[in-house]
Amino acid sequence: MALRTTLARLAQPLRAQSAAFSAIPTPRPKYTERQEKLGRPMSPHVTTYAFPAVAISSITQRVTGVLLSVGVGGVAAGSLAGVDMAALATAVSCYPVKFIVAFPLTYHYAGALRHTLWDRKPETMLNNKDAEKSSYLVMGGSTLAAAGLAALSW
Repeated sequence: MALRTTLARLAQPLRAQSAAFSAIPTPRPKYTERQEKLGRPMSPHVTTYAFPAVAISSITQRVTGVLLSVGVGGVAAGSLAGVDMAALATAVSCYPVKFIVAFPLTYHYAGALRHTLWDRKPETMLNNKDAEKSSYLVMGGSTLAAAGLAALSW
């Protein structure tokens, strides 16, 4: 009998909670509706803003590094698998393919030079104005260098 009484006491709060959960909930206003009622403006999406040149340059520096690593790994894997990589390179050697290979090399190298200069003289070279100028210089210079390298024929 004591066990039955104890179980009945323990079940009472659970019944009350299940009754509260089984009731139809009132619709809660959406986040944007709540913010509008409070008079708060909605933030625009990230694509609304234009990325600064320094951010684009930084992202491109990282992407070219990954592409170079994947490319070297692919050439190594192909060589280990017995593919004649020299013959393959000769077979696909055309201007667009050469540019696709040359651009990550030149861009990553130019970006590394820029970072080395920033590390050596941060007080004079590492400010917003000079960082933006150097970003445009790295982008334009590496594009021109890659175009020139791609135009070479061996």
